[in-house]
Amino acid sequence: MAIPATPLMVLDTKIANQVTLPVDQPPTPGPDPLRFSFPTPGPAPVSAWRPALYPTPWAQTPYDHFYFARPIAADEINWPLANYRYGGVFFEDIVHSGVDIPASPGTPVLAAAPGKVTWAGYGLYYGYFDTSDPYGLAILIRHDFGYQGETLYTVYGHLDHIDVVKGQHVESGDQIGLSGQTGKVTGPHLHFEVRLSKGDFFSTRNPELWLVPPQGWGVVAGRVMNTGGVFLEGQLVTLRSQSSGQTWSAYSYGAGPVHSDPYYQENMVISDLPAGRYYVEINYLSKNYTLEFQIQPGLVNTFTFRGRSGFVSEHPAALPGNFTPPSP
Repeated sequence: MAIPATPLMVLDTKIANQVTLPVDQPPTPGPDPLRFSFPTPGPAPVSAWRPALYPTPWAQTPYDHFYFARPIAADEINWPLANYRYGGVFFEDIVHSGVDIPASPGTPVLAAAPGKVTWAGYGLYYGYFDTSDPYGLAILIRHDFGYQGETLYTVYGHLDHIDVVKGQHVESGDQIGLSGQTGKVTGPHLHFEVRLSKGDFFSTRNPELWLVPPQGWGVVAGRVMNTGGVFLEGQLVTLRSQSSGQTWSAYSYGAGPVHSDPYYQENMVISDLPAGRYYVEINYLSKNYTLEFQIQPGLVNTFTFRGRSGFVSEHPAALPGNFTPPSP
């Protein structure tokens, strides 16, 4: 899959400074980019069935920010690969700066929200045209809205074809290109990132906290630490449904250019989880720890793990000013 390069150069910051935009205004809900095809009838795999997405923007608390629709339409697999989540450590100890969505070559790639194209072509990582750029053919969109005073960007990498040009304005759901396997990859997929502020490689956030979930489903953000309260790197976390027994897993973030949300202060995220009761399971220093956990739909649900102390009742710390934790 994606093999991010060792950082050599920050993207051209002129891209982010061309226009001063109003921020802190969530986008106007746009049409759900549904695209239906009609293959030969056959039984659909149960594991692939998902309800329709919540409308964007979607935020039931002041601290959630599901502002982006899926960049792959609803008739395709449009959720992140479990083994290629944000913050995962892959080849050559490189930390993943986005999520990978499996997509066969030629799958339409859609704008996740309204905005202006500020990069289209080779060279996104290096900041200048170079066909050896690890992102391959890529698009960077500066969106028409921001978050907490900062501009928001999304990245679409490893494309086979680009349908937009720099300076073009796009709406949510507009086709901007076709998926492919250009750049540093081991197979076809879409690499998707969310960036804040300057919009460069070093300003990413976890896309699973920004992509709107399916209706009735939720997201889990965990703070996974050792006994002394230091973030654990590469710690496996498993969620197991109490009703179905199905499991989901993620590793806590590795060391590198990845960032926690300022409120949730997480170091692992699993999105697209059906609401209900779960077990959160962690093996730490050869001892198994289990937490009974309720996932509420349409929300970011949180837990905290502190090494030998196990799971503890700690909520994300309030930020300065009027920023306070949401009500249960």
